Amino acid sequence: MADADFNAAPRAAHPYPTASPGYGKRTAPGQPPRRRDDFAHLPAREASIAAFIDRLPEGAAMDAKTLAASIPAYGQAACRTALNRLSTAGHLRRVTERRKGDSGSLHWVTRTYFSRAARDDEWWAAFQAGNVPKATPQAQPQPAAKPSRSQAYDVLASVGRADPRMTLSAADCRDLEELATEWFARGAGAAELVSALTAGLPPEVHHAGALARRRLIDKMPPEPPSAVDPAPGSTRTILRVMECTICRTPGRPEALPGGLCRDCRGEARPDDSDDLLAAHVRTHMSRLRAALRNRERSSA
Repeated sequence: MADADFNAAPRAAHPYPTASPGYGKRTAPGQPPRRRDDFAHLPAREASIAAFIDRLPEGAAMDAKTLAASIPAYGQAACRTALNRLSTAGHLRRVTERRKGDSGSLHWVTRTYFSRAARDDEWWAAFQAGNVPKATPQAQPQPAAKPSRSQAYDVLASVGRADPRMTLSAADCRDLEELATEWFARGAGAAELVSALTAGLPPEVHHAGALARRRLIDKMPPEPPSAVDPAPGSTRTILRVMECTICRTPGRPEALPGGLCRDCRGEARPDDSDDLLAAHVRTHMSRLRAALRNRERSSA
């Protein structure tokens, strides 16, 4: 067991399914580099499934059914149990976040955050409150490869396909990348940004880069209502609600130790015995009243 390579995740026969846009797997911030013994502290099944999840791309489906279909060694029940144990071991949490879609509307999405390093409840509580630094985008390691382009750069590079008058050069995309990134940080979607750059154009555009800069500055969306001005050294608050890994019941982090609610941990509620006693007394009194009424009718 000591020589087992827990990072050798099973290979799926077909491309792994992605969740609906905005949903699915997210990598928790502050991940250490991968090591051969990342999950050696876990039982063999949980270690194997954790290694598989660790290598899934962002947005991958994280339900037990999808995992089981891609890991032949384990069925749905085994994958569901493994996810619950990975939660109690500190490797994942399910949360619901309020996000802005490409259409500009706000909606709630359910995400499963996975951490290669096991985190305690205090760390996850800080993450839920938005006090943990953001994670850098995860990409498959490619030795000596060029860094992947940002979403902002790719969207700017695509504007010319929406309207040829706004075709931007590579230099324009690099110069405007920071402004476009701020749009996304404020909740704008790709479609909203492209529309801002292409709507109501004059018949001729002589300098697409300059016009794009002017529009990105003048039409910059406001800070979202849920955001607050961060204190020095802190990060922006994110509207995020943690859920029980098993039953999806929302709750405060302190009510979900190990990512599980009281019922899913198998703990009795403090007032359960009192409730049962009260119910028993009410039932007994109802029967006594019914018996007295019957007796009165018989005597009449």
